[in-house]
Amino acid sequence: MADRDGGAPGASRRNLLRGGAVLAGATVLSNSAPAAAAPGPDGTGRKVLNHAGQDRGFPFWTPSVVNMVADFGARGDGVTDDTRAFELAYRYAASRVRDGIGRTVIDIPAGKFLVKRPHALLNGTAPPRPANGLRFRGAGKRMTQIVFQPETGPGSYLCRNEDVWANVMFEHMQFRSATPGASFFYSYSTGLAQDYRFSECEWMGEWEYGVALDGVDTNSEMRWDACRVGGSYRKAFLYSGLSKRTPDPQRQDQFLNYWFNDMKVEYEWGNFLEFPYGGSITCRGGSYLITGRRPVDTPEYGRSSTFFRFPQGQHHDSVQRFHAADIRFEVRDPEVLVIDCSWKGGTVRFSDCDDTAQAFKDFSGEVRPHRYAIGARGPLIRYDSCQLVGRHEYRTSAPTESIPKVARYDMCLIRSHTAVDFAVLDNAIPEGVVTFVDCIDELNSAAAQVPTPTPAPAPSQTSDPAAGASTAIPAPAVPAPGLTAPVG
Repeated sequence: MADRDGGAPGASRRNLLRGGAVLAGATVLSNSAPAAAAPGPDGTGRKVLNHAGQDRGFPFWTPSVVNMVADFGARGDGVTDDTRAFELAYRYAASRVRDGIGRTVIDIPAGKFLVKRPHALLNGTAPPRPANGLRFRGAGKRMTQIVFQPETGPGSYLCRNEDVWANVMFEHMQFRSATPGASFFYSYSTGLAQDYRFSECEWMGEWEYGVALDGVDTNSEMRWDACRVGGSYRKAFLYSGLSKRTPDPQRQDQFLNYWFNDMKVEYEWGNFLEFPYGGSITCRGGSYLITGRRPVDTPEYGRSSTFFRFPQGQHHDSVQRFHAADIRFEVRDPEVLVIDCSWKGGTVRFSDCDDTAQAFKDFSGEVRPHRYAIGARGPLIRYDSCQLVGRHEYRTSAPTESIPKVARYDMCLIRSHTAVDFAVLDNAIPEGVVTFVDCIDELNSAAAQVPTPTPAPAPSQTSDPAAGASTAIPAPAVPAPGLTAPVG
């Protein structure tokens, strides 16, 4: 079916979008010669003016939902360079911001789209500022693939947002780094960048950063739902506190509220979350595993890969809160850490988590996948209804006698050791620092598996003159091991 200009489907709409977009004083052009001006309401080709008589850049009927293939000529064949098409789509979306509100959904259909220049997907730099609302919508996280292949990896980001956009959404697509060490998203904020949401997205390939946060304020309220984090990370998938443009790195402490729900975190090596300057983080549900080792020994990380790394103890004045719930971890290697936390305050909590999937391995009894530095103000650490492998390591930053009871284990299964030698404080038993409440440890569970036969006592006999027969009197009940007999 042809469009009204007699061309191929989508041609007139594509000419409209390519011919008229204006952003920050520069006309947006297509790869070919610019198209003729789009017709105005009276067919004269005049542009629509706003109430102040200024050129708005697009006629009022320009679409709020655009398609990367139909409207901007992207091929999506995995071979053609589609960089320019994505740049045009972003500029179109940015040009439609009115009164601080974004008005565009960018649809990316099924296909493999090759992008070779940084910032092609999102290039938020002032002007304009601020803008609230931008949505990228794919066909499915394996169906829509965006392959990022810049000339060099480190320092190259597919997206950047510098104090411009809030309310940014990515849905149903895969991002793949084809240049080792490239990064997905750089977000710099002094108060404007926030409210990002990723739904059913996937990351593959070797990245330096997934999302790198910089600045001094906001960069907050970010949510990942049913996403898969694959690939590998030289730094971390989410790194908060890049400190490349911040005079005082300690001020990077107001980056709050990050939620990860029903995730598949299954990557090769690197860190998942790294928060040097505090934060409020919640991870709920899903499977977390690291399949390999870092290929080289680095001064910062050694060979270790860590799901949750909080390396700094001293902050300006930040929230320090971490909660993991309903997660299955796999500790496949002694170099894999679930958490390495040096916070000197705040709270850390694991609820109904299990890291015993590899407990049958020879090395599992002596791994230390949970590590903390503790002081007079904590952090306060709590494990509720968890199943735990290896030992937990505590390091002190103050005299032991000045440290209160900061760690507590409630109704946990300690798989490899007894409660007495499970927690290690500076390679000694942490008396007065760690508390166990109603836990099952290796000693108790082993004893419960070997029942001790108890001979049944012979019933005593008494004579009933009326019945002329003997009646058996039951023996007193013996309480089961570990239970207390009722009183009275």
